[in-house]
Amino acid sequence: MKKKLSFIALLILSVSCVSTQSTLKNVDDNAPTLTLTNENTFVITEYSKDKKYGYNENYPINIFYRNTANETINQERFLNALTGPKGEKIIFTKLESCCPFPTKRTDLGAGFLDVYELKWDGQKKPVKLYLNIYEKGVLLVPVGLNLKKK
Repeated sequence: MKKKLSFIALLILSVSCVSTQSTLKNVDDNAPTLTLTNENTFVITEYSKDKKYGYNENYPINIFYRNTANETINQERFLNALTGPKGEKIIFTKLESCCPFPTKRTDLGAGFLDVYELKWDGQKKPVKLYLNIYEKGVLLVPVGLNLKKK
């Protein structure tokens, strides 16, 4: 409960700093509904060619969650589909919420991006991905990552 209240307070404080124009570049309200595997993982078939996709706050991975009661489940479903570049198992951790932006999908009119850190064996430096639960978009595998084998 404290976590939710802190988030709401932070959101209210940040709303005044949010521009009325979104800087998000890859929002697609017509993105198809995703299917799930038996392992509660999204079925993703395409790879991004854009090196900014997921790695830049203006090009987040848009993982809409409003069709679930759990706001982090779609992030997990997406991240569970990924591996390191050579098929390595990924360990992911949510680092923070940042980067307020305007959205019509919250009562307050603003949302935050969630930053996740991805690690795998043999990696030189952890990877950070920006995920957005408020908007829809076509889910792609970010450059440098791979899909789990079925």
